[in-house]
Amino acid sequence: MKTVSKFLVLFGAVALVSCEVFFEEKFLDDSWEKNWVQSKHPGKEFGVFKRTAGKFYNDEEADAGIQTSQDARFYGVSTKFTPFTNKDKPLVIQFSVKHEQNVDCAGAYLKVFDCSLDQKDLHGESPYLIMFGPDICGPGTKKVHVIFSYKGKNHLIKKEVRCKDDVFTHFYTLIVQPDNTYEVLIDNEKVESGSLEDDWDFLPPKTIKDPEAKKPEDWDERPTIADPDDTKPEDWDKPEHIPDPDATKPEDWDDELDGEWEPPQIDNPEYKGEWKPKQIDNPAYKGAWKHPEIDNPEYAADENLYLREEICTVGLDLWQVKSGTIFDNLLFTDDAAYAKEAAAGFKATQDGEKKMKDAQDEEERKKAEAEAKTEEKDEDNEDLDDEIEDKAEGEAEAADHDEL
Repeated sequence: MKTVSKFLVLFGAVALVSCEVFFEEKFLDDSWEKNWVQSKHPGKEFGVFKRTAGKFYNDEEADAGIQTSQDARFYGVSTKFTPFTNKDKPLVIQFSVKHEQNVDCAGAYLKVFDCSLDQKDLHGESPYLIMFGPDICGPGTKKVHVIFSYKGKNHLIKKEVRCKDDVFTHFYTLIVQPDNTYEVLIDNEKVESGSLEDDWDFLPPKTIKDPEAKKPEDWDERPTIADPDDTKPEDWDKPEHIPDPDATKPEDWDDELDGEWEPPQIDNPEYKGEWKPKQIDNPAYKGAWKHPEIDNPEYAADENLYLREEICTVGLDLWQVKSGTIFDNLLFTDDAAYAKEAAAGFKATQDGEKKMKDAQDEEERKKAEAEAKTEEKDEDNEDLDDEIEDKAEGEAEAADHDEL
């Protein structure tokens, strides 16, 4: 029994050692500014990131991240870390986002780069390995981007992954497995998963339509046909409109001045519309013709769709119309369990934020009510002053009149 226990402890220690945290950033103090590089790309007016927990939070110090602080600005900062590869192991990317500004149009995603990135020239066309995170612009765009670069081309996920659009903190997690599968989690809950090959257009299709195949000329795809024995009834054709039989010529109608009188037209109750023969089952129907497919000679399987040989840099390359988004808890690891534990406090964070925001909203409501009452009282006083002034003026006029 002791031997088994020792083995389990040893196995656990080995498993722990095999898991790695490649990069973690919680913005615990202002030293982040020394590690992150601001882009100076020409032609872009960049906004400033400020370290803060925002207007409402659960723990002011622990919840502090970096926040976009200027409206209608580009944002471009990045940091490098020791290069690593996800060869033969999971890749887990995780971070938290808080849109406390009631966002209407703003990106809030990460971009992952290799070591070749010129950080001072980071911009929207800088080649990246992975782009992941929420993007909101109006009611039509509220998605989680999951974009991979493959052979020099960026490929968007073919599924629609909806992001959170409230004002509280949410954790976004991307897990890529070495078996070419993936998961997207929000607040530790899986919202999408599948195969890299199926959900992205990395590779040509496995099969294509046979270019040599053609639909036979006698192939009939009509399920029904007109009954050849059906004939139109002799009394079918009736005009769509007829003169109103109840209409009478007005007494004041002058044929010379008004022209020849004609009764108005009404819908003909006997009108049956255009005659069409009834439909019957087509005895020659063969069903919809399906184009035969053959193996695509351009298709080649790739077991390394998941692989990124060199991961070295993470950046925030964004445009925001309305600023106020807070980024925090950035994590790169090969351990999904570690990432799950790192995000485990999201509910307590959200509850604390909601409690503080509700208190602030209530205070604002009371303040607005008090200001409204004060304004109403001031208006009443003004009305009373006007009445007193009008009365005084009236009495003065009356006194002057009496003197006359």
